[in-house]
Amino acid sequence: MDMTLKVDIWSDIACPWCYVGKRRFESAVEEFEGDVEVEYHSFELAPDTPVDFEGSESDFLALHKRVPRPQAEQMLAQMTQLAETVGLHYDYDALQHTNTRLAHQALHLAKAHGKQVELKERLLKAYFEEGRHVGRVEDLADLAAEVGLDRELVVDALTDGTYAAAVDADIAQAWEYGIGGVPFFVLDGRFGVSGAQEPEVFLRALRKASEDAA
Repeated sequence: MDMTLKVDIWSDIACPWCYVGKRRFESAVEEFEGDVEVEYHSFELAPDTPVDFEGSESDFLALHKRVPRPQAEQMLAQMTQLAETVGLHYDYDALQHTNTRLAHQALHLAKAHGKQVELKERLLKAYFEEGRHVGRVEDLADLAAEVGLDRELVVDALTDGTYAAAVDADIAQAWEYGIGGVPFFVLDGRFGVSGAQEPEVFLRALRKASEDAA
């Protein structure tokens, strides 16, 4: 198969299902018979979240999302177990809840320099598994440097808001598509797959999109 199938993925850094969905999608790509090009797009699940949220993830769910605390703690425990099924080790005790807008700007910068896929993985791992802060300029610049981006370039771009409009454009496009939650996958600009589906579902969608585009 000579063609490359383009897949646009709307997701958020602070989205546990997005990381699980990423792993499941990657499993499908490994089985897929063709080439796949991935581009990530911005979506903010909780744009009103403060950069420096004081409290745990269960505190956030209880205080901001009005989820009863026992239910919130049960949700996090279940999500941790589910993540383990795809090889991810969520650490909600260490997680630093934050606003992800700057992280999305960093991902746009990374795209411009051919490092978006690498930075997306680095930010998700930092947030969910390592307890790193992904909402501040200096912390994001450190993580971006780890995947080969120029640290000062990242600091300048995030400080100046160079890619703020690009984040807004992604979010506007999501609303145009009718995307209300993430992850959301758009294959070949035509086929939508919502949620962290099982690899088999992604694989069928990839094959259908490829066949229809041929």
